[in-house]
Amino acid sequence: MTPPAPASPARRLGRTILGAAAVLLSLVLVSLAVVDASSSASGASARNQLTLIAPAAAGGGWDSAAREAQQTLRTHGVVNNSQVVNVPGAGGTIGLSELSGLEGDSSTMMLMGITMLGAIKINGSGVDLDDVTPIARLTDDYDVLVVPADSPYDSADELVAAWREDPAHFAFGGGSLGSVDQMIISQLASRSEIDPGQVNYIAHSGGGELATALLSGTISASVSGYADFEDQIEAGRLKALAVSAPEPVEAIPYPTLNELGYDVELTNWRGIVAPPGLTADEREELEAIVDEMVRSPEWSDVLARNEWTDTYLSGEDFEENLRAESETVDRIWSELGY
Repeated sequence: MTPPAPASPARRLGRTILGAAAVLLSLVLVSLAVVDASSSASGASARNQLTLIAPAAAGGGWDSAAREAQQTLRTHGVVNNSQVVNVPGAGGTIGLSELSGLEGDSSTMMLMGITMLGAIKINGSGVDLDDVTPIARLTDDYDVLVVPADSPYDSADELVAAWREDPAHFAFGGGSLGSVDQMIISQLASRSEIDPGQVNYIAHSGGGELATALLSGTISASVSGYADFEDQIEAGRLKALAVSAPEPVEAIPYPTLNELGYDVELTNWRGIVAPPGLTADEREELEAIVDEMVRSPEWSDVLARNEWTDTYLSGEDFEENLRAESETVDRIWSELGY
């Protein structure tokens, strides 16, 4: 099937206008949702009523992580009540903006990760992670390079060879703009002597959308979290060609891009942050809640079920790690011309 040609300038402008309108509407709706959630918990401690913001639509990676955390907190008795509020849009930066406005709210936390760092850079966000309170790094997840089962490409080398011939007409799908998916694809292009500026990257809201786009032929290949595609791979509808991990992963039986000679290794790590303006005691209490969660047997089950790697860090260790990750993401996008 011939991949679709890039949209015309007029169509791209139309999409931009419609997208801007959708983001404005989303901002209004999610602002009301977060304010309502915050108001309902006013005066309550995090142990009694905790709100977890998932800065993405339902079904995405941050949403899944937030709901796994919610269930673990409940089951292990870490908090009495917890709720998840979805604040989707712009690679998590809309959620980040909302969180930064909840100054002093010690009963709210938000999931985040490397994709948010990229979105801050790409979207020119007016808010960054200096405007919130770091709490903990939780897990690492790995992206996988996939094509439809009937694709003519049976290896990463075959895919790259075809991609190199006409990159502007080779449709690649991934998550939001600035996501780790886009970073991996752009780096793979750069390592394959393809101008990253010519990559025909089509952003999607989650793994379900990506699988549908692959199976319908809307895109020729995709990079996203292994968990997003695992069922379709096992069912024989998609082919996995490589994984983005720095080293082979026992639970994911595919070669790494490094092993194949492409020098690309990025992990989709996830963490938790809180609003600004917390006292030292309030921050310590949130860190203690997360610490109890990640040390529970229920969380061990979560890691195993989702094939996530435990990379838990908190306090100053997480702050230092967050600075290093931010520098890495900024360097990647700068090298790619952004």
